[in-house]
Amino acid sequence: MKIVAICGVGLGTSGILKVNAERVLDRLGIDADVTATDVGSLSAAAADAQVILSSPELVERIGPTNADVIVVENYFDLDELERKLDEALG
Repeated sequence: MKIVAICGVGLGTSGILKVNAERVLDRLGIDADVTATDVGSLSAAAADAQVILSSPELVERIGPTNADVIVVENYFDLDELERKLDEALG
């Protein structure tokens, strides 16, 4: 399974979201490849992704996709992330 975390530039917040998603996936016992990218490179990075993790501000910039888009309000709230990933993947 492939999950892509996005942010505006692809360095800061997407990296934080990637690390926290990996922690949550480990707790859930789900094996996935999580990558971080900027919204401009998303179409290439998420071509075969099952899930895209995004902030509310970037959702409209994602464009057409077959992936489930999960909007994360607080990148540091592991409980929120766990609930949303479990719902989407469980």
